[in-house]
Amino acid sequence: MPTKKPAAATSTATTSADAQQDSESGSEPISVSERALSVLDFVAQSGRAGLMDVASALNLPKATASRMCSNLEAQRWLSRDVNDRSFEPGPRLLKLALAALKADPRRELRHRILSELVDEIDETCNLTVLDGLKVQYLDRVETHWPLRTQFEAGSHVPLHATASGKMYIAMMTPAKRATVLAHSSFTKFTEHTLTSRDELEAACEKIRADGYSFERDEFMLGLIGMAVPILDDKGECRATMALHAPTARMDFEAALAVVPALRRAAERVKPLLF
Repeated sequence: MPTKKPAAATSTATTSADAQQDSESGSEPISVSERALSVLDFVAQSGRAGLMDVASALNLPKATASRMCSNLEAQRWLSRDVNDRSFEPGPRLLKLALAALKADPRRELRHRILSELVDEIDETCNLTVLDGLKVQYLDRVETHWPLRTQFEAGSHVPLHATASGKMYIAMMTPAKRATVLAHSSFTKFTEHTLTSRDELEAACEKIRADGYSFERDEFMLGLIGMAVPILDDKGECRATMALHAPTARMDFEAALAVVPALRRAAERVKPLLF
């Protein structure tokens, strides 16, 4: 009599256990894809979740939750924190979220707010999001001045050398910040670029205390940047409202003076993002 393969036996047992759970709860059988989407939705809404959190919230056996989270991690839909082993949205889930934002019918409303901000402060403004280890311009409106820096919506700029990038780093949890900095290359763009972890940690501490992020000549000589965070309901920085201007036209004091305008625009755009 042929012997059953262990893998097949395990798969059958797991499927039977899932089916029995649905039967006992009186619900219709749930497909694997529906369970996977539920896991992704829960982790995305939570921002970060442990295995037992997933199992409890979705009423899954621990073994089922573990298997699904591991599979989603292997496919880069989820990422696992190296320190506390919790799960968070992975690269593929983040790219999907970014694509959804770009296709959002509220995009025109966000663009209008950005345009009104540019009219108010008379400088180029950006709405940014975090895309992996880089900052991406979700939207951008240029000033009318002939002296300006040209970037297109969708462009990427570095984390460690931009006002928005440093804001994202500063607002991360200590564990996530440590992971990001450990994988950062600290490319030196100018003589003013912060190129060490200690320098960035010190800058992040000041950013958290000030509530805004500032850079001058760190990414490009002759360019100044100021950014404020756009926080979700859990207090996580999911986007930034930022300005760029030539140092010939704007100094730190002038940039600081428009921070209230940046914050007002950030509050107006927040309901159109989350």
